[in-house]
Amino acid sequence: MAGNLLEFTDATWKSDVLGSSEPVLVDFWAPWCGPCRMLAPTVEKLAATYAGKLKVGKMNIDENPATPSELGITGIPTVVIVKDGQVVARLVGVSPESKYKNALSELGVS
Repeated sequence: MAGNLLEFTDATWKSDVLGSSEPVLVDFWAPWCGPCRMLAPTVEKLAATYAGKLKVGKMNIDENPATPSELGITGIPTVVIVKDGQVVARLVGVSPESKYKNALSELGVS
C-alpha cells in the first residue's frame, strides 16, 4: 500500500487495529469488487488528510477471511472505525467523503 495507507491482515488485526493508541479506519475490500475500486481514492485521500491523527488501511477479505467473519461483515465495501479496541462506526457501500469525515468528527477526530 502506498503512502499513509496501511494493509491489515488477520495476523496483524489485534496488534495494528485493536491495540492501536489512535483510532483506525479499515476498508474491507476485494480486488473483484467494482464498488471497492470506486471507494479506493476516497480511502487514500482520508489517509493523507488524517495522517498522524488516524490510522487508515485496507483488508482484502479474500486473503484474510477470519476478521471480516468475526465482525459479521457480509457485504463490501464496508468501512469500520475502531477506537480503543472497539468498532464504533460501520459504513457499508460507497459513500461520499463527507460521510466518513462526519463519522470521524463525531468521534473527535479532526
